[in-house]
Amino acid sequence: MIEVKNLTKLYGNKRAVNNISFAIDSGEVVGFLGPNGAGKSTTMNIICGYLSSTSGTVTIDGVDILDDPLAAKRHIGYLPEIPPLYVDMTVNEYLEFAYELKGVKGTTKKKHIGEICETIGITHVRDRVIRNLSKGYKQRVGIAQALLGNPRVIILDEPTVGLDPLQIIEIRDLIKSLGETHTVIFSSHILSEVQTICDEILMISGGKLVAFDTPENLEKQLLSSNEIILTTDAPEENVMGILGAISDITEMKSERTQEDYLMIHLKTDLPDIYELSRKVFASFAMNQVPILEMRLKKATLEDVFIELAEGQGNTQPAGETLEAEEVKTNEPKKEEAPLETKEEDELKEGDQA
Repeated sequence: MIEVKNLTKLYGNKRAVNNISFAIDSGEVVGFLGPNGAGKSTTMNIICGYLSSTSGTVTIDGVDILDDPLAAKRHIGYLPEIPPLYVDMTVNEYLEFAYELKGVKGTTKKKHIGEICETIGITHVRDRVIRNLSKGYKQRVGIAQALLGNPRVIILDEPTVGLDPLQIIEIRDLIKSLGETHTVIFSSHILSEVQTICDEILMISGGKLVAFDTPENLEKQLLSSNEIILTTDAPEENVMGILGAISDITEMKSERTQEDYLMIHLKTDLPDIYELSRKVFASFAMNQVPILEMRLKKATLEDVFIELAEGQGNTQPAGETLEAEEVKTNEPKKEEAPLETKEEDELKEGDQA
């Protein structure tokens, strides 16, 4: 459905996107992760046809975004980080305007907008002025405009930023439901959110693609369990004597729990972590020292993210990929869409999403 080949974007001698390639199949929900300044927004803007690349290709359903941008963009619905809303319009007026602007064909405007509002859950606010909606509903209106024309690909840039926990859950559920009928790419800094929603996760750091796999495979492949955590109420000198006799332990750290139990972190280079578990258990049993708890440390998506980001952090020359450069180069274009004024921001929002 989406194929990116050798994509590169330069700003002078600054390399925001560095020769990345990936393919996304139809019907997948893909989370796009990376630290600030990694090149996420630049990549998404190129995929949407909002920016041109320095080199490389992007094809949407077989159509090259540069060779035939209008045809490719018919397959794309895009919600930027700041929704391009006309806050003086009602929801219905705005969606009708966006419908005409997109040149949607093959469907009745009133019926089509009505179906999308029902899907997004904004039917009851269609006659409300957008300025008076809560941020959660404004975000829903932005997603609704992205769905106009029923595009096969939905791209959402930080769709839950600035929302309260309840609104985040609602938008998260909405994205999951959209994945049943569309290919969805969305960026987020909430890693638990990505892990919950996504079929696959795409990570970039320093403009480079560093991982593209399922959440489960990333945890297994990048940070396999090699640490045991055990808890005991035995004296520390006894415990250290027992563990010191096990040659396969490569690292050992101790700490006290809130209940004043002794917690030991053990690491090994053995390929099978359970082999060390057996040895530890047998040694404690032979010395008649109780183990209150013994468990494996499991890698989280946060661990994977940190390892990948830090692993790429020193590979780029200084200033190679700077978020400030991305902001200076790309952000002014967003001014083409009307943004809420300071006075509008200060208005008390009428609803709670």
